[in-house]
Amino acid sequence: MKLIALDVGTKRIGVAKADSSVRIAVPYPAVEVEDGAEFQKIASLARAWDINSFVLGLPRNSQGEETEQSRYVRKFAKELKRVVPDAKICFQDESLTSVEAEKRLKNRKKGYKKGDIDSEAATIILQDFLEKHAGKPTTKAAGARRQSVKAAKPHRLLMALFIVIILLAGAAAGAYYYYLQNLQAVFTDVDCNDGDNTSVAACKPVVFEIESGAGVGDVAVGLKNAGLIRNSIVFQIFYRLNYSEYTIKTGEYELTKSMSLEEIISLITEGKGGDVFTLTFNPGETLRDLKAKLAKVGYDSAQIDEALQARYEGAYSWIFEGRPEEASLEGYLYGETYEFYRADTVQTIIERMLTEMAEVLEDNDLKNKFAEHGLNLYQGITLASVVQKEANNAADQAKVARVFYNRLAQGMSLGSDVTTQYALDLVDPNREIYTNNAEALQIDSPYNTRLYPGLPYGPISNPGKQALKATATPDSDASNYLFFLTGDDGMMYYSTTEGEHQQNIINHCAELCNVAL
Repeated sequence: MKLIALDVGTKRIGVAKADSSVRIAVPYPAVEVEDGAEFQKIASLARAWDINSFVLGLPRNSQGEETEQSRYVRKFAKELKRVVPDAKICFQDESLTSVEAEKRLKNRKKGYKKGDIDSEAATIILQDFLEKHAGKPTTKAAGARRQSVKAAKPHRLLMALFIVIILLAGAAAGAYYYYLQNLQAVFTDVDCNDGDNTSVAACKPVVFEIESGAGVGDVAVGLKNAGLIRNSIVFQIFYRLNYSEYTIKTGEYELTKSMSLEEIISLITEGKGGDVFTLTFNPGETLRDLKAKLAKVGYDSAQIDEALQARYEGAYSWIFEGRPEEASLEGYLYGETYEFYRADTVQTIIERMLTEMAEVLEDNDLKNKFAEHGLNLYQGITLASVVQKEANNAADQAKVARVFYNRLAQGMSLGSDVTTQYALDLVDPNREIYTNNAEALQIDSPYNTRLYPGLPYGPISNPGKQALKATATPDSDASNYLFFLTGDDGMMYYSTTEGEHQQNIINHCAELCNVAL
């Protein structure tokens, strides 16, 4: 049976394929996620390869629980099933697969790209799936041996078979005894629950760390070197026979040399020492949202504020071009699902987000594309942040961006209510001062684009790649539009005159246009 594996991400989808009879997964170029076209590309690959069986990696956190990204994958699977009706879809649990993929690529070659990591991750997912569901191999060599046995003379065959059975039985008995012995603890004659034995070597806790991306073999060798198990090969065999459906969790564990191999594996697959957490920061969210998420993870407000106010230098510092000295990091922290160690500082988290933002800006040549519209990088990100909040899909984002450019060209104010909402959130988040829209729209703030012409003072959200690209390459077919609104039905309506716009409000926005800011 032929299989396609997918490592589903919000930016790219890693691809790998394999034949279950060969059980070797091969990576293929990753598919970019863009406006649903990724499903058609995957469907085309499936048709070209004559494959309708898919294996999708299903992320889990350090406690083995499904995450928001897991739900994203399941939603993706439903859409894939719609595009490929005869698709047979299986899920393969995975954790930190991308970290392991990057580690492998670093060992094999230089100059790899993000897409290479995604496809390598898909390869790992597919290889794990194949090993989990492996059958007995049938090779040409095995067939040849069977033919030679048939050709042998009966009495010689019986004698040879008898000798082989004796030898195999002896070897099997010895191997099995050796296997059982190595399942035992390094020290078997000590009861560490006895209070008098807590100081002996067998009962002293040994802190053993499982790093991100470590495979079963790495863990086995590490445990053997630490003197915590008797045999690393036996560890791997026992794990694959009895725990292959469980993931070894990253983290620090207190182990003792009186623990059996099974006790150790049970502990490290339960993740009781796991110290990795998942942080999902979505496009369109703000620093206020990020602060709440970091506080929920366990960081205190002083740490968070200090990190957000710090100056950041390094390979990504060029992205701050045009940014005022006193401006915040709003707009620069790229929305994505991340995994971090609990020991990581907030500054480490922010640096990772800035690096992701720099990569998106550089890969899509956004600095130069913004310049074509007379905007520096800070201004381009600012406008993209407004576009992000105004529209949800790429087509409407490109039209909305064109409307804003048209209004700027004619000296009109942007007139964007989402900028006013941001201004209100800064000074009156609970709407205790500005209790109605008429008052709210008059708030004296450089973010209020109804009162002040031009762009708002700075970004009002953290834009995603889709909004950034739409702002850099607005829809040329919308060159006459000066107005837009989101209707009660969720659709966007565009117009060229104030009169048409007011009619659109009457026809399509009886409720939504009156929602409190």
